[in-house]
Amino acid sequence: MTQGSCLCGALRYEIDGPFVDMVHCHCSMCRKHHGTPFATWVAAPLAGFRWLGEPSSLATYKSSERGHREFCRICGSVAPMLEPGMGMVIAPAGNLEGDPGIRPTKHMFVGSKAGWYPITDDLPQHEEYPPEFGMPSTPRPPVAVAAGVTQGSCLCGEVAYEVTTPPLRMFYCTARGAAAAAAPPTPPTCSTRPRASAGPAARSSSGNSRCRVRSTSRRPSAAIAARQCRGCRSSATWPWCRRGSLDSDPGIAPAATSSWTPGRCGTRSRTTCPQFAEMPPRR
Repeated sequence: MTQGSCLCGALRYEIDGPFVDMVHCHCSMCRKHHGTPFATWVAAPLAGFRWLGEPSSLATYKSSERGHREFCRICGSVAPMLEPGMGMVIAPAGNLEGDPGIRPTKHMFVGSKAGWYPITDDLPQHEEYPPEFGMPSTPRPPVAVAAGVTQGSCLCGEVAYEVTTPPLRMFYCTARGAAAAAAPPTPPTCSTRPRASAGPAARSSSGNSRCRVRSTSRRPSAAIAARQCRGCRSSATWPWCRRGSLDSDPGIAPAATSSWTPGRCGTRSRTTCPQFAEMPPRR
């Protein structure tokens, strides 16, 4: 039996298993919703899944004609997707507590992979769904990007932004709090730090105006709540930009891994970044 929860703890659940698969998904919808270079999912029989308490904070965003995305309406963490037609539960791996006893078996939707993220393992790669899934993909038009800025947006498009100066820093974070919001076990999240707040040419609290973030949303104040989109609950930008939300290459690579716990959920670091038990030192 494996337990899982969202970041704030309002959603808790158990999965008896056995887990039948663990996959990395690189589709643009997963990257947007999780805020990461890819999302890692585990699948198990639906009969072995149960909520621990009333899931009153569970909400759903219909991401496509056939797809749906579940999340906690309080903290925005990605939640398990119950698929009665398939008899399966599809759960974000980063929200699980302890070792689920299964390891990633494949990458899917590498045809939609972020161009700036290299796959460094030797797992099988599939352009879309693996053939054994027998599922059609959902076409999603790419977001138009402009030259000279780093652009990003949420899954539903209500929150959009651009960073008008080069990002200052990027690092991986493996803290379970970050994983609960993001879900993949390795790398759980990859963020750029613009050192700026929301709004046109905003300065950070330190007064540093070298890096500026400008909202390009139609209604930014109405769209953003707790640094997340109110509609799809994708992570917004301030004061950190989750790299999975980016629509263009920021031109910077991760420089460190923070909150690293060797072997968490059986993960292995495949980066050469320095690893820190807590936050890396500021430059």
